[in-house]
Amino acid sequence: MGNQVATQEKTDKFTGFCYSFGEVGSQLSWYMINTYLMVFYTDIVGLTAGSISLIMLIARIWDAINDPMMGVIADRTRTRWGKFRPYLMFASPFLAIFNILTFTVFPVEGIAKVILCLVCYIGAGMAYTAICVTYGGLVNLIARDSQIRMNYTSCRAIGASAIKIILSAVAMPTILFFSKAVDAEGAPMADARGYFWTTVICSALMLPCFWLCAWRCKETVVVHAPVQQAEKEPVFESLKKMCKNKMLLITVFNVFAGAIAIMSRMSMLTYYVIYVVGSFTMIAPIFTTMTITELIGCTALPFGTKKFGKRNWLLILNVIMVAGFVIMFAVPANNNVFLIVISAIIGFGNSAANVSTGMLSDCIEYGDWKYGIRQEGLTYSYMSFGVKLATAVGGSVTVLLLAASGFVPNAEQTEAAKMGINAVVNLAPAACIVASMIPLFWYKLDKKMMDKIRVELDERNAVNAK
Repeated sequence: MGNQVATQEKTDKFTGFCYSFGEVGSQLSWYMINTYLMVFYTDIVGLTAGSISLIMLIARIWDAINDPMMGVIADRTRTRWGKFRPYLMFASPFLAIFNILTFTVFPVEGIAKVILCLVCYIGAGMAYTAICVTYGGLVNLIARDSQIRMNYTSCRAIGASAIKIILSAVAMPTILFFSKAVDAEGAPMADARGYFWTTVICSALMLPCFWLCAWRCKETVVVHAPVQQAEKEPVFESLKKMCKNKMLLITVFNVFAGAIAIMSRMSMLTYYVIYVVGSFTMIAPIFTTMTITELIGCTALPFGTKKFGKRNWLLILNVIMVAGFVIMFAVPANNNVFLIVISAIIGFGNSAANVSTGMLSDCIEYGDWKYGIRQEGLTYSYMSFGVKLATAVGGSVTVLLLAASGFVPNAEQTEAAKMGINAVVNLAPAACIVASMIPLFWYKLDKKMMDKIRVELDERNAVNAK
């Protein structure tokens, strides 16, 4: 019976198209925070490195409680719309509000300014968690076959890349369009007004994207877990059981270490272009080039993962990224053509993160098959917390390294400061990517294994349904 179902299931292109809009909404929400929040805090709000590190630390301590809690709440949600789709529909307006507040400069000083920034950032993080966890888990409820889930994940990746191409090309020009500041030579500079109105536009566009995804992606897959009372377990007990799943731990570590590399690099890359390359106007070409080639990498995901397997394709992409980082560090940043070419190589490698997302879906199936633990929401909360913890660790460490290098906002940097920025943007991420690759050599969920798991779970599901 399991084999029969496997051959009948096909990828629905329209469902994949609509599912990708959930990621489009996520990027419209989080792109500004990932890319511009650090420079907004230092150059516009005027926060010190210590204050930013404190904000990140407190926010991540709260996430350690909030993310697993949200995962459990999502797994126990039962509505006429399903258990995950309601969050895409009803949490998204709160996310829009907090995104805007995060890029608002309030007329306060001192500790009050730090507290307001902290509250807004935590609020945005909580709303994003409610959507991120449920959107990630949704793919397991719209597709049963491992490769088809990977195909939908590829649609998600293509959606992410497509909107990042647009945002990379227009975000900074839009910020500069709304800004009124100029430097000593009359060139445009970003100010508070520019960041605020750009975030308003992104937040307004975000809402229909989540709603379209929720409308089309019906939760049609039902898998009966062998131990139904697991839903009533305390969160801590569920977390302990999930830690038995070694494949899940390997994948989460890969996501965590990889996210430290990518998130911290994206937040610092703006500094690199402004202060090392020496040009606001090169931000858009470099970021756009990276996202265009990332889109090419995402369109290659179904082929690459089917041809080489998910783990091996992930390793290939990681090697490409590391090589790009090292070359970019070693070559002086005085040739714009070189910067575009090497950014194109790095962008292609950046599609690796989406392979990890597909692997996480397989880890859920493996945990159900081997340990009788199937909690999609809680599993994706692992990844959500890992990504946000990586953002905090990367952000806190890099901003402290930035200060230690002698960085001075809105000023010409010393050679030592430029070298420090270069190392933070390129060498540190390369080291993190290498660390993320090591546990993958113990990851065993290839296509043969997943086909076996699929058949046996379908047979169990048929028995339980009777």
